[in-house]
Amino acid sequence: MYLKTVQQAKRFFIILAGFIVLLTGVAMLVTPGPGLAVIIAGLALLAAEFVWARRLLDRIKHHGGQIRDAIFSRNAGRDGPAPPPDTPQKQE
Repeated sequence: MYLKTVQQAKRFFIILAGFIVLLTGVAMLVTPGPGLAVIIAGLALLAAEFVWARRLLDRIKHHGGQIRDAIFSRNAGRDGPAPPPDTPQKQE
């Protein structure tokens, strides 16, 4: 493979790095690590070169609040059951 210009070489390495970071993030979804953050970083690198990555990144940004609420509401149940409410005192 022969790259004619510095710009082509730069583009090649950005694309390569983007796919490596994206695949690492996908692997982190099933292994320990910040998978979603790494996927977003990979998409940010790829968005400089590909329209599909820009659209997907924009969609994630647009629906970020819903994604955040879904993640935190799912994690809220992991703390265990809520303590029972205080029983009312009998007044004499």
